[in-house]
Amino acid sequence: MSYVVEVKQSARKANGAVGRLVNREGSRRTFPDRRAAEAWADGLSEGSRPVWIRAAHPTDRSDVDGYLVSRRRQALALDGAYDKRRRRLRDTTPPSDTLGQYR
Repeated sequence: MSYVVEVKQSARKANGAVGRLVNREGSRRTFPDRRAAEAWADGLSEGSRPVWIRAAHPTDRSDVDGYLVSRRRQALALDGAYDKRRRRLRDTTPPSDTLGQYR
């Protein structure tokens, strides 16, 4: 029995290695089982944005068993934050006595 994986656009956009692989070999890969597909996804994630295997929904009419997917943005990426709340979350120093300066 084989396990067929289709690479979704989210994985191609988020992970450069996945995009290059799709250009060279196409958007579908066949593995002996899901465990082998997950090991392949783990290898693609090293040093880059993570990708993983998501099983196809039972009512999915395509001929694939799973999809290689990713998120475009990582949860709570604070590096490029501009709003005050996120800057406060990033700052680890305790707040000084700001009201005391107006006495």
